[in-house]
Amino acid sequence: MRTFTKFSLRFAIYLVVLGYLACDLFFFNGPLNRRIQTSHPNSPEAIAQAKANGVVARVFGHQITRTQLDRAIHERLWLQGKSDSELPPRQKKLIEYAALGDLIDHEILRVKTKVNTHDLLVSDEEINERLKRFVQTFPSAPELKAAMKSQGIPDETALRNRIAARIQQEKYLAMRVDPLVEVSEEEIGAFYDENQDALRVPERIRARHVFAETLNTPSEKAKQSMQAALAELVAGQKDFAALAKQFSTDPATNHKGGDLGWMSRNRLPADFAESVFILATNKPSLIRTTLGWHIVEITDRKPAELPSLESLREEISAAIATTKRHQAVSDFRSALRRFEAEKIDIFDDQLAH
Repeated sequence: MRTFTKFSLRFAIYLVVLGYLACDLFFFNGPLNRRIQTSHPNSPEAIAQAKANGVVARVFGHQITRTQLDRAIHERLWLQGKSDSELPPRQKKLIEYAALGDLIDHEILRVKTKVNTHDLLVSDEEINERLKRFVQTFPSAPELKAAMKSQGIPDETALRNRIAARIQQEKYLAMRVDPLVEVSEEEIGAFYDENQDALRVPERIRARHVFAETLNTPSEKAKQSMQAALAELVAGQKDFAALAKQFSTDPATNHKGGDLGWMSRNRLPADFAESVFILATNKPSLIRTTLGWHIVEITDRKPAELPSLESLREEISAAIATTKRHQAVSDFRSALRRFEAEKIDIFDDQLAH
């Protein structure tokens, strides 16, 4: 009897508790219900708190802050060689939304990559190679450190982790996009036909020179020195390599016979090209440029020509594939954002207007 009474009492307490919870949650909007509602990420209170904390967007619950967005804007402008102060308001807004779009895409890709981590292994060698190239883009260690600080990267370990994550994302995109990128023979042929002017190889010459600079030497003195050297060359008293080693002030060529290699007109200073390209082959001549006096000899010449389609096939195919891949990546990222739209919250009132 006593056992039955204890059971009845316990059961009655359970009923009272369940009844209170039911009334609190479903009928009276009691304290518990209000606590649950305010803890929901999309509740007005939660959104207000996120905005107060500087959040401008959320992706899969991950918060993107104003500080992160400002860093992304700064990086985008830096890569374009621009500064925030020189942009009109409309362009600032466009860049802000573009930078935010990149951050959103990054978070979506981070989630997708995490799910596929077992297929996207990154080796230490890959990280080391990418880190080496990244470090080489900065003139000095202090500038690298300052750039890392501006991007919220405290040390090399954090930088390596960020590089590894970026490589994983690139591999994920490649895994999804590369199978879709195909280049047909028709496309290669059409590209060749439509871009023959750009594909044409200009006239090229191979030349060597003996150079006397006039920045620190009087022009007349340098001229007399080159005239004397040219006379020795023409008389057969000295060969070109000996003259280059003895007289030339060009450290890049004076130890290798003055050889300048193969050159096209558009790769040379205008005053040098104008004088050199009119010279006859195997006839050393004295010319003057803004930098000094040169004894120049053309040793070989190739006329302008259009390479055959076959010789350019691989290069053209790679160029078309690269263009297609860039577009495919852009389309894929846009599709991901549309597909995951319900997981993305953008607080427009926290952005520039």
